[in-house]
Amino acid sequence: MSKKPVQQNKDPETTGHSWDGIEEFNNPLPKWWVWVFYATIVWGIGYTIAYPAWPLVNQATAGLLGYSTRGEVAEDIAEFEAQNAEINARLEGVELASIGDDPEIYSFAVSSGEAVFRTWCAQCHGSGAAGAVGYPNLLDDDWLWGGDMEAIHYTISHGIRNEEDFDAHYSEMPAFGELLEPEEIVQVVNYVQVLSGGQAADPSQVEAGEVVYLDQCSACHGEAGEGDIFQGAPNLSDAIWLYGGDYETLMETVTYSRFGVMPPWQTRLTEAQIRAVTAYVHQLGGGE
Repeated sequence: MSKKPVQQNKDPETTGHSWDGIEEFNNPLPKWWVWVFYATIVWGIGYTIAYPAWPLVNQATAGLLGYSTRGEVAEDIAEFEAQNAEINARLEGVELASIGDDPEIYSFAVSSGEAVFRTWCAQCHGSGAAGAVGYPNLLDDDWLWGGDMEAIHYTISHGIRNEEDFDAHYSEMPAFGELLEPEEIVQVVNYVQVLSGGQAADPSQVEAGEVVYLDQCSACHGEAGEGDIFQGAPNLSDAIWLYGGDYETLMETVTYSRFGVMPPWQTRLTEAQIRAVTAYVHQLGGGE
């Protein structure tokens, strides 16, 4: 058992515990360290008074200086908009079909339109605009509502099948599961597979499926399945499918129908931004 060490007269106080005869002196902290510590406390109190700090229900305390990162960003945006005010005004004033005739306006529209697209549109259409199941591919030339500048501008402005804009594109495919017999749905799905250049799951159903198609589907999709952009009816004679062209997916589409929705952007974007993203989408490769 270790002996308790003898404390010398000049030794400072100890912390009161020891281990194997080793004791810890209770030396005070250096004064410079203590004053730095006190300074950080004073600085912290001052910071919480001057800047946003204490969280509330909807926001933090504003602070005496009224500074916020949101305000700083808003100032940067306002400065940027002021710099581009002139060319944005020119973009808003030119005819949509003539945007490409002015190299300066066109270059600005495409570059700024790409920024708008990546901010607001990429979540659904993808960063490269290739789309996904249920979200149109904007790189091809298959357009439900038209692909010229005016048509794209209208679609972006008003959206599709939404309740926010009275002028939105609107069409609705019936749920044929409530209108046709199950065997009729099987027949027409097999016919549509052949109509699009594919192989029918059951070739024996194709002839009867054509009759069902002409009676029930041709009014919107056309007798040859070429579709109708004025109704937003897809072209069924190509191999481009929004939800998929395999047998199971087509059975679900015909039975239950589809009802994709796009919001109107005229309440979220400026006219210049809508025109810019219109030009950007149009030049991706599929613009008419």
